[in-house]
Amino acid sequence: MRAPEPVPAPVPPGRLGESIGQQALLDYQVALHRWLEDRRTELDRLDRAAQAARDAQAVTGDVVLAMSMWESVRSRAEELRTLWDSGRADALARERMSRVIWGRLDGAPVPGDPTAATSTVSLAEATTLADALVRQLRTRLAFDPDQADVTARLRAVRASLVRSGDLVRDGEPEAEAVARVRGAWERVTADSTRGADVTGPLGELEVASARVERDAIVAAARRHEAQRDHARATSLAQQLEAREAGLAELVERCRREIATPPRLAVPDVSRLGDVPTEAEALAAYLTRLEAVARAMDTVEDAYTTPLRTRASLRFRLARLTERAAGNGRDASPTVRAALAEASDAVAASPCDVTLAEDLVDLADVVTAPLKHGRSR
Repeated sequence: MRAPEPVPAPVPPGRLGESIGQQALLDYQVALHRWLEDRRTELDRLDRAAQAARDAQAVTGDVVLAMSMWESVRSRAEELRTLWDSGRADALARERMSRVIWGRLDGAPVPGDPTAATSTVSLAEATTLADALVRQLRTRLAFDPDQADVTARLRAVRASLVRSGDLVRDGEPEAEAVARVRGAWERVTADSTRGADVTGPLGELEVASARVERDAIVAAARRHEAQRDHARATSLAQQLEAREAGLAELVERCRREIATPPRLAVPDVSRLGDVPTEAEALAAYLTRLEAVARAMDTVEDAYTTPLRTRASLRFRLARLTERAAGNGRDASPTVRAALAEASDAVAASPCDVTLAEDLVDLADVVTAPLKHGRSR
């Protein structure tokens, strides 16, 4: 009886930073749950087969990596379920879900750790990598020297190399690795065609192709991440440059209208230079851009506060003038003088905000209605 076809990895909806539609998210989570259950069953079977294999040590690393990748996907699926909140996720929560799906998996890679690849791929890429590992493990652990279908196995290696070649770019170390394994495949295929025993070389070739495909997926994930970071840095730099001009006008207005304005400079985005392309330099550039954005927030708040305070004093003074007219206190020379002095202080340019606040507070006191029964 033929084994059932494996559940395919679900196609992720939307894109990074997008508030994905509810129905698309629901369908994706259902499909991801089915994928997780199917791959867990398959991994348990492969793990038992690996333990029983004569060369268990040769496949242990890939089994550990495949299970680690599965666990990373399961953890992200739990994050999605929490954010989904039984369908009550709002637009902000659904935007966060898109980051869970398309963002890089948590954790920093550790040199020499066979599970390091799990920290450099997104959820969408992790399912593809897990499937590639399971596919290679299934082929290797099902190998029987007496009954092996060499042609089918060579065809599977060729398909793996095609997928790897589609992921890498010329000049990358991964592209050179793909070329080396492709050359080995051609030699093993030629030997098989002339009737040679290729049992050993074919097993080594399958291991090499699995490793190359895994590395190609990781390299593509890193490249895509670098492209997203470069686009994000370019967009943020443009936004900050546009914001810089508005802040310069705000600073000029505040210094013109306020007697004691803050003494903060507007950050100059152009001093950061062009957006770099190298990964480490790009990460440092993004960090500096975020620092500039925070500095601009500080500048905007510092220069807006006194202008906003002056505007609120004008509004408050107008209310006090209306109150004095309503309760008859505007007939008092003291009240009229207090209102006039406060009005002059608020209208002065540049305005001493502290003095204006004190005078408006005084006007608040003198315009209050007199208490009845007060002794004359």
